[in-house]
Amino acid sequence: MAEQVAAVVPEILSRENPPRPGCPYGNCGDVLGPHDVVGTTFYIACNMMLAFTLFFFVQVGQVPKQWKTSVSIAGLVTGVAWYNYTYMKEQWIHTQMSPTQYRYTDWLITVPLQITEFYFILKACGPVSSGLGTKLFLSSIMMVFAGWLAEIDVLPKMIGFALGMACWLYIVYETFSGEAAGIASKLKDGSASKQAFTTLRVIVSLGWTIYPIGFALAYLCYFDQPAGVLSGDLMGILNIVYNLADLVNKGAFGLCVWSAAVGDKSAGEQPLLAA
Repeated sequence: MAEQVAAVVPEILSRENPPRPGCPYGNCGDVLGPHDVVGTTFYIACNMMLAFTLFFFVQVGQVPKQWKTSVSIAGLVTGVAWYNYTYMKEQWIHTQMSPTQYRYTDWLITVPLQITEFYFILKACGPVSSGLGTKLFLSSIMMVFAGWLAEIDVLPKMIGFALGMACWLYIVYETFSGEAAGIASKLKDGSASKQAFTTLRVIVSLGWTIYPIGFALAYLCYFDQPAGVLSGDLMGILNIVYNLADLVNKGAFGLCVWSAAVGDKSAGEQPLLAA
């Protein structure tokens, strides 16, 4: 009897793939487990990034000329994210470990592209110093690069965190009180461009807070485990939040740009700065 049970149990597990000791999410194989909420969010994010990418590139041909670059960048951002998510979801299913290295191969490309959207929105509405775009672009690269170096222990965790935060705070300052904010203040009140700029800086200032919070939880807060050694529950929660945050910070970010482009076209307004 014991031999029969031993032979049947592996067959049942391979078919139903339920949660069990050592496999809390019910996968531990090649398929998504029915109780794996974290893995499900990886698939949702992956599918949505593909949908966003196709949508943005189709829309490039439908928006005014001055907006084509911005909408193309939105498509590139979600396209790179989709490519990385195809690997992240597989790593999670097979290992139930956070695919942090893939996130940085995403962020090192997509974050600078997103930040340049501020420059291109303003440039679509009038002359803007190229130095502004360069400063924003370099700050965004340094922000992510510092976090990555700290993640792989090239820099001490606190130093990498502090450098990344300094770069992020500079970007927030630039879009709220600096040169970029000064140019944006001259945009026509109620214009699609001004509304897009305002929405994007809210996403960068509020939506992006989830990333330094996640880093702090993982490496600067000890809880009941050594820093950097996350419990299974905390790792799962962080990945769910990261996945949903990416949908907002990449997908919604791009939709704001597209909405501004369509708004300029449908309203028949010229992308000019206010007098």
